Amino acid sequence: MASLKDVARLANVSLMTVSRAINNPELLKPDTLKQVQQAIQTLNYVPDFSARKIRGKGAKISTVGVLALDTATTPYSVEIILSIEQTARQFGWSSFVVNITSNDDNERAVRQLLSQRPDGIIYTTMGLREVSIPEGLHTYPLVLANCIDPQQNFPAYIPDDYHGQYHAMCKLIEKGYRRPLCLYIPKETLAGQTRREAVESSWKSAGLPQEALKQYHLAPGDEHYLDVIDLINRHCESGKPDFDVVVCGNDRIAFLAYQVLLSKGLRIPKDVAVLGYDNMIAVGELFYPPLSTVVLPHYQLGQEAALHIIEQRKIEGTQYVSCDLLERSSI
Repeated sequence: MASLKDVARLANVSLMTVSRAINNPELLKPDTLKQVQQAIQTLNYVPDFSARKIRGKGAKISTVGVLALDTATTPYSVEIILSIEQTARQFGWSSFVVNITSNDDNERAVRQLLSQRPDGIIYTTMGLREVSIPEGLHTYPLVLANCIDPQQNFPAYIPDDYHGQYHAMCKLIEKGYRRPLCLYIPKETLAGQTRREAVESSWKSAGLPQEALKQYHLAPGDEHYLDVIDLINRHCESGKPDFDVVVCGNDRIAFLAYQVLLSKGLRIPKDVAVLGYDNMIAVGELFYPPLSTVVLPHYQLGQEAALHIIEQRKIEGTQYVSCDLLERSSI
């Protein structure tokens, strides 16, 4: 790995000038700064910011770095980041987060993360998805949270969406619902596929006819959430629904379902029940009546990933974290 001296030598400047280019670039002339930056790029130099850490005599502060793809910048899964920080602190570790803002931002994010010399790395995403791990991370202790590597080269902790949806549907069947309208998240998503399979499996296990399931996947893109309005209207001829429960792919779909149903004068759950998925933070209890939903275990995902690094677990492959039904008043 290239050193500060190597950069100074290639750029034909002093060590102090290289240091200023990294830490206080505004102090340098534009031509000098460009010269140093070109040398850094040529040598693929990663600044060692960890050398600045002030440590007690003989003490070692272990650090976990988090690469966050939408996790920290959206409200849906930010608990993953919170739990990593709290778990690390509990064990005397420090943590920091580097956000990936787009698929083209990986290289910059990886360089920034590695410059802090973390002892372990957690790669997280908002929404369960497959990810391609940058080659620069392959030799580091690495664990995935809320995402998987298609080649399964790295351990991963993800929600147990199948059993979460399966047990929630079993509860609906137990309560006597027999005419579900299922509005899933896009079929291109891992969770969308898995949750549909779970619905169909629970229905089949109960000996109920598959043709009784009215099932739709929303198209990808936030603009297609409004398709929920047309789908519900399509099954409400003359204002009378041909379904007795709406099984929603997430709580955002449930939010729209509530509005459509209530606007038709339908009572929840007396006329039509509603089941969500996710348990969006501080949202479910604001529905009226409060929304029953399956809880995505974001906090537990972050906690398990952090413990994986801290405890140096030897577990490989995909680990599933339980998704439990939170039963409120909508079913």
